[in-house]
Amino acid sequence: MEAVAVSGQIRTDLGKKATKAIRNAKRIPAVLYSKDEVIHFSTTHNAVKSLVFTPDFKVTDVEVEGKTYRCIVKDIQWHPVTDEIVHLDFLHLSDGHTVKLQVPVRFTGVAPGIRAGGKLQQAVRRVTIKTIPENMVTELTLDISKLELGQSIRVRDIAPIEGIEILNPPGTPVGTIEIPRALRSAAAAEKKGVATKK
Repeated sequence: MEAVAVSGQIRTDLGKKATKAIRNAKRIPAVLYSKDEVIHFSTTHNAVKSLVFTPDFKVTDVEVEGKTYRCIVKDIQWHPVTDEIVHLDFLHLSDGHTVKLQVPVRFTGVAPGIRAGGKLQQAVRRVTIKTIPENMVTELTLDISKLELGQSIRVRDIAPIEGIEILNPPGTPVGTIEIPRALRSAAAAEKKGVATKK
């Protein structure tokens, strides 16, 4: 699995004043959590841009003081006004230790409902899974090739993968083939016409 490389500078002063100075220097305060230690460091916006601003799931190799840790982003704090990243939490991936993460859901196939003029609306873009690092996947897929107009495909329809547990409620709709207003109007008019003839 390809990883995004992120370089960090260790932080020894953790007070509010020091944290403010880091942000003023256009850097992001960050914490790396592992089963053995907690590492406070800072990094740059450019370093994490491709990691944060993407619909894809990515792992990262965080390098601090010559040591590299394979991680996932655990939490992002945003500025309430500017929407800038103000803090990042990373979780070190340790073989055999269970981790929860969110991965995107992609659709495969072409739905008959789309061919009939419907529009696919995706209600859930990411699902939460529980697994160990050795079994991690970057995405899950749903086959929509049997979806007709007005039908939905749900979390329970995601093909099971050994070693991965999906934590979202099984009945949650992920995608629906919506019937366009024009088609609904035409169907209603046709129904009304049939009723009138009777």
